[in-house]
Amino acid sequence: MRVELADMFSSENKEITKQVEVGLRSFDSKLGRFPVKKKDPFELKFANEENKRLLIQGETEVTIAIPCDRCLEDVERVFPIIISKEIDLTGDDEEKSVDGLHYMVGTNLDVDQLIFGEILVSWPMKVLCREDCKGICKRCGANLNMAECQCQKTEPDPRMAAIQDIFNKSKEV
Repeated sequence: MRVELADMFSSENKEITKQVEVGLRSFDSKLGRFPVKKKDPFELKFANEENKRLLIQGETEVTIAIPCDRCLEDVERVFPIIISKEIDLTGDDEEKSVDGLHYMVGTNLDVDQLIFGEILVSWPMKVLCREDCKGICKRCGANLNMAECQCQKTEPDPRMAAIQDIFNKSKEV
């Protein structure tokens, strides 16, 4: 969603509050595409401080389904979004950016880009469905949280493969 801010750039010391919606249906990054499960409309407050800077403030929550890193079951993760940005109004249009990212297109604020950046910064390194998640079987792919599989549990150490070959050859003789 884009918010038109032309009246904010021209009105010194003006403050307004606008109801905005998150337009993201999925969070698309290099890690993959993750569906947005819940997003609520929220209020963004804009304040022009003496035609020098534009302050943007707001809070919301976005819930995204992320696969567990061990068993690949979807985990709904809530991302609290706290927006507190400042745009310098004294520079050129090309310099009107927030944190080095371009959220402004002319006099329009791209709310989805703003939300995307906040989610990206708080993206977890590892997501688990539960702390004791057993993961999936390396051989058959069964979810070990649901039931035990019938695969052989012991795997020989691949570093010992050469020695294992010697033992196999000596048994043949």
